[in-house]
Amino acid sequence: MVVISEIEEAVATLSREDLSAFRDWFQAFDAKAWDKQLEDDVAAGRLDALAEEALRDLREGRCTDL
Repeated sequence: MVVISEIEEAVATLSREDLSAFRDWFQAFDAKAWDKQLEDDVAAGRLDALAEEALRDLREGRCTDL
């Protein structure tokens, strides 16, 4: 199994072009993982209380248009 230190060493040896490509790839990878976690949280109802609070604030006039 690859350990973090091996990944760090490999990244440190990348050319500028490869490092840029790696950043782009990792940003997309991380965004996809974040989206999946958000979808899982929504499906499990973990955000329901926050959504209800936001809707209550909207109904009670505690919101400001941006």
